[in-house]
Amino acid sequence: MGATRQAEDGARPARRRLSVDRRREELIAAALELFSRHDAEDVSIDDVALSAGASRALVYHYFGGKQELYVAALRSAAEELEARLQPQGGGRPMEELARGLRRYFDFVEEHAAGFAALLRGGPANRAGEIGEIVDGVRRRMLHLIMNEMRVTDPGPVLRTTLRSWIASVETAGLDWLEHRDMERAELERLLVEQMAALLRVAAGHDDEVERLAHTLLDG
Repeated sequence: MGATRQAEDGARPARRRLSVDRRREELIAAALELFSRHDAEDVSIDDVALSAGASRALVYHYFGGKQELYVAALRSAAEELEARLQPQGGGRPMEELARGLRRYFDFVEEHAAGFAALLRGGPANRAGEIGEIVDGVRRRMLHLIMNEMRVTDPGPVLRTTLRSWIASVETAGLDWLEHRDMERAELERLLVEQMAALLRVAAGHDDEVERLAHTLLDG
């Protein structure tokens, strides 16, 4: 499989002398690019080494094996995304939501491989440490949204509504990367309007959400 992947994806230039941190970053970047386009089991250490212009032994030296490399690559993408999502403050909750989406899609656009690798695949790829990384990003997004909405303990209707919206944002990001047939700004506005629509629908099922929707959307 390695030889097939190498032929398919090509190779980077010959090895260069780099610092430890820089070499590690290059290996992670190469891994993210490969993992974003192929199932993890179809990517070999040799593929990553060739793509990064490094030796197979060097990849093992830094990461110990493919699973460790996969986890390190996904954690790197997750940390970068979470850093982008830090609230700036100063605006109304829905305005801050729109700004947060802009930063989210900045990451999607600038780090497409990392975003795709982080979210690619189904439940079978979400066990153990890998699942914890992905779910950790989602929990962080949920908490950031709750903080902006001044909610500390959401009921089941609000919790389900917010988590459903986060799933929609993830799907929209992957779809946009695949097709690019919608202006990014239009997609961001659509997602903000979807949040408003979800809150209005949920308000008909829960008094807590009704009060929150009135404050956020009508106040």
